Order: sequence, then C-alpha cells, then structure tokens
Amino acid sequence: MNRYLKLVHMEIHRFRYILASLMVVTMVCQFSSFILTIKRTLSIKAAKGLGYVDIGLPKILTFPWVILKTKEWFILPILLSITVLVLYTILIWYRDWFGRSTFIYRLLILPSKRWMLYVSKLTAIIMFVFSMIAFQLMLLVSENMIFKAMVPAELRTDSTFVEAISMNDALKMLLPKQFEQFIYSYGLGIVAVMVIFTAVLLERSYRRIGVLYAIAYFACCAILTVYPVFFVGFDRLNEYWYPDEIYGMQLGVCLLVAAISGCLGCWLLRKKITV
Repeated sequence: MNRYLKLVHMEIHRFRYILASLMVVTMVCQFSSFILTIKRTLSIKAAKGLGYVDIGLPKILTFPWVILKTKEWFILPILLSITVLVLYTILIWYRDWFGRSTFIYRLLILPSKRWMLYVSKLTAIIMFVFSMIAFQLMLLVSENMIFKAMVPAELRTDSTFVEAISMNDALKMLLPKQFEQFIYSYGLGIVAVMVIFTAVLLERSYRRIGVLYAIAYFACCAILTVYPVFFVGFDRLNEYWYPDEIYGMQLGVCLLVAAISGCLGCWLLRKKITV
C-alpha cells in the first residue's frame, strides 16, 4: 500500500502545475464575468431607477439569474478542463515513454507489482476530476457570497444552489441532481478512462499493429457500452424491456468492460511490456 501511495503522489506531483493553472483560469473567468455582470446590472438600475424593468433585466435579482447571464464564461473553462483531462488520460502513459530518460523503464523495474502503475494512474485521474468538481463547488459558494455582498438586500432575493446549477448546462452535467445519475455519469467516465489506458498499452505492447488493436478495442468497448441504450433502448417501438432492466443491462456491460480493461491492461504490463 505504501508503494501504491507513493506512485499516486508522484502522478499528482507531476500534474500539479497544470491542475493549478486550470483552477486559476476557471476562477478568473467565472469571477470576472460574474462581478462585471452584477456591476453592469446595478449601474443600469442606478441610472434608470431601482424599479426599472426591461427584457432580460428583472426587478429583483437572483443568484441563478446571474449564473444564467454568465453561462458562457462558466462553460468555456469547464470545457477547457475536460479537454485537458481527457488528453492527459492518454499522455499520462506516453510521457513516461517519451519523457526524459524513458522514465517508464525505471517504473517497470521498481520492486512493486506492475498493476500498481495502472491503478495509481487511474486513481490520479479520478482525483484530478473530483478536485476540479470540489473546486467548482467552492467557487459557487464564493460567488453566492459575492452576490449577497454586492447586491443590496432590497434588490435581491435568496435562492438555492440547485436552482443556480439548473441554469447552466455545464454545471448540470458536472453536478447531477440525482445521486444515481451522479454515480452513473462518473462511473461511465471511469470505465472510459480504463478503456483508454488499455488501448494505449495495446499500442505500446504491439507498436505498429498495436495501433489497429487499440482502435479496434476502443471501438468494440464503445459499441458494447452503448448497445443497451441505442439498440435495446427506450425509444424503440414494441420493446418489452423495462427502463430498470435496460439500466441493469448497461450497468452489467459497464462492469464487464471495466473488468476486461483492468485485467487486460495489467496483463499487458506484466507480460508484454518488458525492460
């Protein structure tokens, strides 16, 4: 366990500056647009009277309304963070091969099980994702405090975070209302990361022909994962499967894909990738 934790710490340490940069970009974009929108709205009301109402400008301001008006500046940094994390899911392996002194060979000769490399990298990616989610929640709390501090009490009304999140598609995707949807969405994301890991290891194990193996493996896993929804799904006429049964089938397929990806990836590290 100690060696596993050291590997996880190493992966987090290597990504710390990129993660911090993503957090700073997210904070600057959201805070600046949020504060400017409030200032602009208050200036209009100060110039034309507190009771001034126009299309798109309510008499009483709410936190969800400001989130709605600044949704583009919330979505852009979130999409940037998702893109960087997806790319790093691939680069987390390739940087070991193509980095300084082919670092992968030093990792492979460590006195620990090779499957720990796979699990530690997976753990690191999961921690990066949930760190960004936790940071986004902290930003929402801070923005609500800024809203209450900047807007006079007679011009605002209190609202819930659920209402604010529902005003932004990106926030709804990151923070689903139902716990089951949260588990489903992020569970599917973890399975996708495992499939990408195994596809990269296939390419590294078999090189040129490995590229074809990796593409074929990724395509097969993708088709298998979406099969219960698109081919046995809710919109098909005369379908005798109940929604709970379809969800059960997809859960079983995802667990199967995760098990195959994990076992195959660890087997490739142990048997096919040599120093």
